[in-house]
Amino acid sequence: MGIFTKKEKLKKEEVKKELVVKKKAKSLKVIDPIAWRILDKPYVSEKATELEKENRYTFRVIDGSSKLQIKRAVEEIYGVGVISVNTVSVPRKKKKMGKFKGWRKSFKKAIVQIKEGEKISIDK
Repeated sequence: MGIFTKKEKLKKEEVKKELVVKKKAKSLKVIDPIAWRILDKPYVSEKATELEKENRYTFRVIDGSSKLQIKRAVEEIYGVGVISVNTVSVPRKKKKMGKFKGWRKSFKKAIVQIKEGEKISIDK
């Protein structure tokens, strides 16, 4: 066997792994996990696609988020400069399918205007 104990070997392996992770972290931008939770998904509609021509993008966001949180999340995830954020709380609606009645959930959407010349690629 070797001079080192199993614990020492494990410690050396952990140090090597940490160095590799640190090197990768320098090259990759680490995004805050809270930003991913704030932006639920892109909101796709006819009006939203027309607004994209004016550098305004629409997102569905969680209900408790503020304009500042939305701004920071968009800047962090997409790497663009945000000029303004407008929010709308869409109310729930009655829906009926056959004999069953129910409600569609309410949600909050945000219309984000970004700086001129920058774009966000949204997969639809």
